[in-house]
Amino acid sequence: MNPVAAAERRLILLTGLRWLPVGFVLGVTVLLPLERGLTVPEIGGLLAIQGFVVLALELPTGALSDTIGRRPVLVASGVLAITASTLFLLADSWGMFALSLLLQGVFRALDSGALESWFVDTAHAHDQDANLARPLGRAGAALGGGIAIGALLGGGLIAWHPIPAWSALVPPLLLAILCYTGYVVLVLALVRDAPGPGLRDSSASGRIPKRPLAAALRTLRDAPRAIAEGARLALRSRILAGLLLVEVFWSVAMIAFETLTPLQLEQLLGSEQDAAAVFGPASAAAWGLYAVGSILAERLSAVLGPAWTAILSRLLNGVFVVWMGLSAGVIGILIAYGLTYLAHGSGGPVHAALLHREAGRATRATVLSLNSMISGGAYSIGLLVLTGFAASTSAATATVVAGAFSLLGALCYLPALGRDRRERWERHRGRGNVALIAEA
Repeated sequence: MNPVAAAERRLILLTGLRWLPVGFVLGVTVLLPLERGLTVPEIGGLLAIQGFVVLALELPTGALSDTIGRRPVLVASGVLAITASTLFLLADSWGMFALSLLLQGVFRALDSGALESWFVDTAHAHDQDANLARPLGRAGAALGGGIAIGALLGGGLIAWHPIPAWSALVPPLLLAILCYTGYVVLVLALVRDAPGPGLRDSSASGRIPKRPLAAALRTLRDAPRAIAEGARLALRSRILAGLLLVEVFWSVAMIAFETLTPLQLEQLLGSEQDAAAVFGPASAAAWGLYAVGSILAERLSAVLGPAWTAILSRLLNGVFVVWMGLSAGVIGILIAYGLTYLAHGSGGPVHAALLHREAGRATRATVLSLNSMISGGAYSIGLLVLTGFAASTSAATATVVAGAFSLLGALCYLPALGRDRRERWERHRGRGNVALIAEA
């Protein structure tokens, strides 16, 4: 059996299962606290907690993954996901919700880039020239498909409301906890770290390294050095700096279609339950389009190049977010919402491929963590600003502002576009030299 193909199948399976529970709780993360008495600015503050935790821990956890291996980090993240989701289910005060989101932030920081890095490590261990665009695109499709199926099932459960004694928003959370449990079991069964620089031999054998707590504490102690190294990586490369800066604009757009859309629907429909019942199927369709966008990205990238594909995706995503905010009715919002996710899906794989092109084996997880750190920080600050703005104006107005701002992110891909052009020119010149030699 081809080990790269086997690793790709495992990547796709685990990616789908990892994101399935996210689909179950789409909208619920905003609407359940609203149902339990929290205000919109309070919910924005809650969601910002998760982002600030991710901001603080992204680089240390990325370095931890590079040090002790992807497998133990993935297992730890899954256990924290189960704990955080259980606390969110039981929360009845701002403090309990805050603790849940804090743990969720630690989970997201540990999870960030670890599975993808495991696959790239494994692929390169068997074939240094392995084509990453196709498997990463398929993993993106699995991500979108997993969330789409989860959103469809979650929205159906909310509309069905099978246990009248409970809130209709509770059953999807129970399903999410069950899925995270299955994910941890499959990670233990399927993930084996590839040997390489920075990883212990025990990681390569698939066993959790000896004294992982000591390694974790040592990595956290070295966090300032890891952050400084991440900053040096970005400062040494205009291309990498541009790719990382894209996340500032992309994150603001994500606030609009992830957080403000359920609020728009709640304002139009008049209740959290009605908004959740509509948002579930709409999210399923949108994440299905995300999966389509991920597949299209591979084909567009082959024709246009990854940088042009990323630029086009960023521009379309921002335009559709603006359209969502300008729509006066539910149907218009949902159409624009679906198209937003089509562009969102096409941007993800090419952005990841551009990042991997700038990263080496020993710094891969650090680069991915740096990318997520900037995304999480921008998302958190944007949440505080945009939810406050939405409370004083409207969710629709805040959505338009977010979409317009996100369009500027396309400019950050220009250094990567320059590299694409240079590489095409060098390939063209190389073919011309080969032709001249053959004629001679």
